[in-house]
Order: sequence, then C-alpha cells, then structure tokens
Amino acid sequence: MNPRRLLLLNLGHALDHLFMLLFPAVAALAAADIGDSYGAVLVLATGSFIAFGACSLPAGWLGDRWGREKMMLIFFTGIGSASILTGFATSYWHLAASLTLIGVFAAIYHPVGIAMVAKGGGNLGRRLGVNGVWGNMGVAASALAIGAFVDFAGWRAAFFLLGGLSIAAGFYWARLQPDAIPQTAQSRGADHGPPALGWQRVLLVIGISAAIGGFIFNSMTVALPKVLDDRLASLSYSATEIGAIASAVYALAAFSQIVVGRAIDRYAIKPIFLAITAGQAVALFVAVNLDGWAMVAAAVAVMVLVFGQIPINDTLVARYTPDRWRGRVYAVKYVLTFTVSAAVVPGLSWLYDQGGGFPAMFLGAAAAAAIITAAVLLLPRAPTAAVAAAE
Repeated sequence: MNPRRLLLLNLGHALDHLFMLLFPAVAALAAADIGDSYGAVLVLATGSFIAFGACSLPAGWLGDRWGREKMMLIFFTGIGSASILTGFATSYWHLAASLTLIGVFAAIYHPVGIAMVAKGGGNLGRRLGVNGVWGNMGVAASALAIGAFVDFAGWRAAFFLLGGLSIAAGFYWARLQPDAIPQTAQSRGADHGPPALGWQRVLLVIGISAAIGGFIFNSMTVALPKVLDDRLASLSYSATEIGAIASAVYALAAFSQIVVGRAIDRYAIKPIFLAITAGQAVALFVAVNLDGWAMVAAAVAVMVLVFGQIPINDTLVARYTPDRWRGRVYAVKYVLTFTVSAAVVPGLSWLYDQGGGFPAMFLGAAAAAAIITAAVLLLPRAPTAAVAAAE
C-alpha cells in the first residue's frame, strides 16, 4: 500500500476517535457558553454515539457496493464539516444536530477504513496493529487537545481547527491515486470467490469475541481511573497524579497491538488468541482484591491483553472473508462491540453502588474472558491456502 495513503488511513482512525470524544471533554464549557446546565448539555452527545454504532452497517454496505475510496473522502470532509458546524452552534438543538452528524460520519471509518488497511499485501497483522495504536492515540489526544484549546483559544476553536484539518486530509486523499494492486488469479479468487473454508466457525468466534470483548474493553477503559483512585487511596495521590497513572497505563498498553500484530503475521493465530484471552481471565481474577502498586501492575497486564486482542479479530475477518463483502462483516462486528459497550456505563454505575463494587466487575470480566477463551477453541487449527490468499 502507498505509504501516504496508509498514513492518511491511520490519521483517519485517530481523528475518528478524537472527534467522538471532543464534546464530552468540553461539555461543561459549552454549557456555560449557551446558558444551560452541564447535565442537559452532556446528554446531547447521546445522538452521536447512537449514530456511531447504528450507521456502521449502511456505511459498510455502501463501502462494499459503491466504493471505499469515495466513502473515505466523505468521511474526512463530512466529519470535518460537522465539526465546524458544532463550533458554530449557539443553541441546544443546533448542538444536538451537529453532534449527531459527527456520529453519522464517524461511523464510516471502522467498516470502510479498516477494510482498506486490511487489503493490499503482507504484514497484515502489523498494519492493523499500527492502525489500532493510532486510534488509541486519538482517544488519548482528546483530553490533551481540549486542554490546550481551552487555555489558549476556547472550546469552539478545537472544533474549527480539527474540522479544517480533517477537510484538508480529505482533499489530499482525493489527490492521491488509488493503490494499483496486481490482480493474479489467486487474488481474484480471494476477492470474488467463496469465503475461506471454516468461515462460519470463524465468524461465530469473532461475533462472540466482539460482543463480550466490547464489554471487557469498555468496562476497563471507563472504570480504570476510578479503580486506581480507590485502590491507591492509601498512597494519598492527587486526582491529577491518578489521571497521569491511568493515562500511562493506556499509552503503554496501546503498543501491545503492534507486538501482537507482528506475532500473528509470523505464527498461527489460534494459540496466540488463546493465550491472550486466557491471560485476560487470569489477570482480571488476580486483580479482584489488589491494592497499591500491585493494582497498577495488574492494570497494565489487563490492558496490554485487552488492547492486544483488537488486531486479532480484524485480521481474522480479513483472512476469512472475500474483499467484496468484508466491509459489511467489519460493520456487523463493530455494531456488536458498540452495542454491548453502550450498556457498560449504567452497568458500572449499578455495580459500584449496589452490586458489590469493582471486585464484582473484575469477576464478571474474568468470567467473560473465560467464555471468549472457550469460543476460541472452535477456530480452525491453521489457515488454508484460500485463507492466505484472502490477505
């Protein structure tokens, strides 16, 4: 793949997550600006998250049928324009509509952009791992970007500048020529022939892993700052210091995707997948009653394994599905993930107040990881020639 196109696809992943988290980070400032309460303004982001999941299916279908090149151009220019509209918003309903529009365009990236990263030569796992790190850095950058803009230019400037950056990336994307991938008889068969042998079992495992893994991923990413705040209470750290520790855990764990991506390019996926999911179950169980820096070490282990699982699912989709409907498979996978993830926040709230607190969350997540491990046993032992061709 052309390095400049791959760089833009990676940038798109970072922008996708960055735009989705911009408004929650500035909701308090936006509330003061338009004269409403924090709670009333924060809830306006709900539409964007609903659209982010629900619009993945039509986006994947359009990418497969109409063209991924066009869809990525729409993604860059559309989400950038929606961001600028959000910056101009002066009322409750203007904000609600603009933020929902951000979610609609943000939904394009995962079924379309990931499918493009997955196509085009070897080192599939490494490409998907690097792309995943870019997405996670977009999550991490949202708070940093907002802090800088709030200090120097106000919350609206973040939406104006980042919206302009995305539109510029779209124009640059339009100027780049599509990759010219040589079409051999084997690669044509991978793109237009039947799916690889064993694909039903593989998609079943991916579905189970995406749904249950979405619960584990969102539980840990949402709860970790509060977990560390509770478990490090005896060390009397400030809120800023706890936040810095949590950010360091996220950043360190994100790079596990590159390590796992390289590993699955060289070795069979099944034993690596089993080791990661079984390791999650053990690490989550061990973390149930840990305190202090032992809890931080356990958190690093858990998040390394949670992040490390991400490129495995995406690689399995690429290896076992023909390119002509790969975008739709990615769309279904991400709808499962995002749907289950949406239930995590109210679930965590109930668990913390009435259901036994974070020990119950860790035990539930450990059981979920054990279920995924059992499902992974259904995977075929090794890729067939047809599977290798699908890469």
